[in-house]
Amino acid sequence: MKKKILIIDDDFDMCTLLSRFLDKKGYQTEVAYNGNKGLAKFNEEHFDIVLCDFRLGDKEGKDVLVKIKEARPKTIVIIITGYSDIKIAVDVIKLGAFDYITKPLIPDEVINVIEKALKASPSEQIGIIAGNDSVVETFTSSTSAAPAKPKKSYVVSPNDQEYLVGQDGETARLYKQIEIVSQTNYSIILYGESGTGKEVIAKTIHESSRRRGKPFIAMDCGTLSKELAGSELFGHVKGAFTGAITDKEGHFELANGGTLFLDEVSNLALDVQASLLRVIQERKFKRVGGTKETDVDVRIIVASNENLQEAYKKGKFREDLYHRFNEFSINLPALRERKGDILLFAQFFLDKTNEELQKNIEGYEDDVEEMFLKYAWPGNLREFRNVVRRAVLLTSSGKIKSSVLPWEITQAHNENEFFRPSNSNNEGAQPKFKEIDLKDAAAKAEYDTIMSVLKDVNFNKTKAAEILKIDRKTLYNKIKIYESL
Repeated sequence: MKKKILIIDDDFDMCTLLSRFLDKKGYQTEVAYNGNKGLAKFNEEHFDIVLCDFRLGDKEGKDVLVKIKEARPKTIVIIITGYSDIKIAVDVIKLGAFDYITKPLIPDEVINVIEKALKASPSEQIGIIAGNDSVVETFTSSTSAAPAKPKKSYVVSPNDQEYLVGQDGETARLYKQIEIVSQTNYSIILYGESGTGKEVIAKTIHESSRRRGKPFIAMDCGTLSKELAGSELFGHVKGAFTGAITDKEGHFELANGGTLFLDEVSNLALDVQASLLRVIQERKFKRVGGTKETDVDVRIIVASNENLQEAYKKGKFREDLYHRFNEFSINLPALRERKGDILLFAQFFLDKTNEELQKNIEGYEDDVEEMFLKYAWPGNLREFRNVVRRAVLLTSSGKIKSSVLPWEITQAHNENEFFRPSNSNNEGAQPKFKEIDLKDAAAKAEYDTIMSVLKDVNFNKTKAAEILKIDRKTLYNKIKIYESL
């Protein structure tokens, strides 16, 4: 007989994912979206386990826990929370919870805790329910101890490409979400600034899913004209338009059975969006100029610098297509929000560049590491990688010095030194100005303007180019010039 589990959580997406996951593992689940509804279901039916969020819309999980224990003391309750706090853990265990896990949830951890709870002897469960001091003391001492610092490790993906999984708290939360959603077939929206690694995350999701081993196809929607987008997505037949001299497979066809990643999806024209919606709904498509319909089985992951919900409200993106994509969304943190990972990535990029250029640069001077930690990294990991590659190229031996860093990093570090007050004790002394090359000042002003506009539009380069009254190619070229300085 299947064990029955009641899930109480005010997060609809979390309830859905957890319920489907546990159903596939052989459990029978029921869901409630607030504490009162959860208690009502609990009083109506028998449940072997209750998974309850600590913070619910109408009450706290510990209040639900107390009510459950008063009604049926032997029911196993596991508290779920996004607030990793030792005091909460001790409190809920004293109140009778079997265990405590943090979300975003790791599937293996959830299953392990459930199986451990079901295998626990009645005496073990009674000891925990009674708030046995020894149990609480053991729990406190084991979880409050300072964790050992993880060693640096590079992960080799199934396609033999190395990438670094960081250790920052934001990174940990990101990869927990990835682990959960990768086991589903949900369409996913990845939000994040330029250079945050959206394609790497999309590949990671693909390689962690049941579709691994099947094609992963990426398409940059921001570089395609309206005329070419249809052909790139769906393919075309010979003679469909001028220049179509042979039949061509589109990205949907190439990705069949696997995953299609659409970057900067908000740049697709509305009529292309309509065609895309039809393919997603019907799971079949026609090549441009063709009449034959082809069945397709593709998981879609899209990425956008722009909030797609805001885009459809402004009439720039189809609302129905947005809801098709938005089965699950993930926000990728900017590098400046992952301070704990910056020096790890510095070493990772250094190791890779040493290997690429056959050099043996030892590391970074202390002031360089300080600059890395203070800099805002508007281009995120892509910019960071370029900075390290340039620095290694310009360094012959020893450690990397600040003199080989791009001017925007050193300038940001010394931005308060454009004029320096005299050290003279004379009150009437005039400030001494640092010499500035006029061309450098003009370049800095242009760079600052471009970066300010890019930040305002969440690094959407198409929108930034429109505001700056330059074409997208010119904007790309200017950014490349600044990155190479």
